[in-house]
Amino acid sequence: MEHKEQNECNHYKGLDEETLFMVSQTFKALSDPTRIRILHLLSTRECSVNEITGELSLMQSTVSHQLRFLKNLRLVKFRREGTSLYYSIDDEHVITLLNQMIHHVNHD
Repeated sequence: MEHKEQNECNHYKGLDEETLFMVSQTFKALSDPTRIRILHLLSTRECSVNEITGELSLMQSTVSHQLRFLKNLRLVKFRREGTSLYYSIDDEHVITLLNQMIHHVNHD
C-alpha cells in the first residue's frame, strides 16, 4: 500500500505558475478590509463610485484605486451610463467564497 501511495504522489502535476499567481492575487484581494467591504456591497447591488464612497464612507481616490485592483483581477466589471461608471460583481465564485468566510467567522 505504501508503495502505491508513493507512485500516486509521483504523478501529481501540481499547479502551473499562472494559476498559482492568480490564486494568490485573489486571496490578496480578499485579505484587504476595504476591498472586502467593496465586494460585499457590490454583491448586493450595482453601484457607482459615488455610491460606494457614500455608502462605505471612503475617499473617492481610495475607492477608485481598489476598484482598479479588483477590475484587473476580473472580480468586478463596470458599465458606462453617460459620464458615470457603475460597478458590479464579475465573478460569483469569489463572492461565494467571501460569503462562506463571513458565515464561518459568524458561526457559533
